Amino acid sequence: MTTTHQPNIGALFDPATRPNPYPLYHELREFGPFALLDGALTVLGTHERCTTILRDPRFSSDRTRTRLPRRFDRPEEQRGRPSFLSLDPPDHTRLRRLVAKAFTPRVIAGLEPRIREIVAELFAAFADRDTFDVVGELAYPLPVRIICELLGVPEADHERFERWSRNLVRALDPAMAVTDPAEVADIETAQYEFTEYFTALIATRRTTPGDDLLSRLILIEEQGDQLTEAELIATCVLLLVAGHETTANLIANGVLALLRHPDQLAALRADPTLVAGTVEEVLRYDPPVQLTTRVVRQPTRFGDVEVPTDGVLLLMLAAANRDPAVFAEPDRFDITRDAHQHLSFAAGPHFCLGAGLARLEATVALSAFADRVVDPLLDNDSLRYRPHVNLRGPERMPVGFSRLL
Repeated sequence: MTTTHQPNIGALFDPATRPNPYPLYHELREFGPFALLDGALTVLGTHERCTTILRDPRFSSDRTRTRLPRRFDRPEEQRGRPSFLSLDPPDHTRLRRLVAKAFTPRVIAGLEPRIREIVAELFAAFADRDTFDVVGELAYPLPVRIICELLGVPEADHERFERWSRNLVRALDPAMAVTDPAEVADIETAQYEFTEYFTALIATRRTTPGDDLLSRLILIEEQGDQLTEAELIATCVLLLVAGHETTANLIANGVLALLRHPDQLAALRADPTLVAGTVEEVLRYDPPVQLTTRVVRQPTRFGDVEVPTDGVLLLMLAAANRDPAVFAEPDRFDITRDAHQHLSFAAGPHFCLGAGLARLEATVALSAFADRVVDPLLDNDSLRYRPHVNLRGPERMPVGFSRLL
């Protein structure tokens, strides 16, 4: 049924929406496209439109110049520090080409034994109990340990990285969702401390390279080209947030979906080869990244909406992933469906560089959960979601069990 009145997009920022934003996404998708803020922001959510925009280089990822009122700009744009995600060709092409050398399929495949080892260690830590927090004891520590080890960060500093990551990720939400001055100060402090830390670590690696990703990024060359220090730091921030926060949410959302659909958990246990499809279905059904934006550099029309130069397109990836025009029964969680058309890793030139690593970590973690946790029981009363609008996932998710295999 088509929505006849404009939905309240402000409800996305209401904490009461966190447990289930999908009915709202459905309304927004069916009503769209529609413009807000005197045409400065246009909301779109169909799979076809989102895919077309993500693949079209005419729509810019550089968000440093938009029609949005300043109070709606994201923090990183306000401070003039665009991340790797906010670059257009040729800068994006050059930087991605250099960084991609450190994320080849061979490099990612080589991490599987270590990922399995860490997952085994995490499970061993709660083996003598009858409950554990999926977020705090599995989904969160696995990717942070992997990314820290990749970057050559000493184990003693992993806790600092976790704290920085929790604050930095808030900078990916629209500024209207981050209004508490104390929270803004925490974001700025994390950015400063992270920059100071990596400035020192980069200096050390330049003189004493190690067998880690940061050393490889420093040494990478192509036709005499190298990453500048500012580019190295921006890339490390991206790897921390995109390589840690999103994967943590992917794992937690996956466990939650399996617990809420015991028939699918039973199917995965009966046929472990379904795990790859399970990961793709989780990415579609409850994506860790819900939204992204692009900027129009020349007047463009979408349906009845004329988007002016420098107007911002808000692409609702979570809505596109449940578009009934592409996915049959989109609100049904089905690990046997072909979900590969989801947009959770974006599409086109900005397709997620770390998609292979995220898939591998989620595959190992969800396989271990399905194989080893006997009689899992979700404590619904204690389930809590994080405040983020964009990067969606639980903050606390206690699960009881009878034993571990």
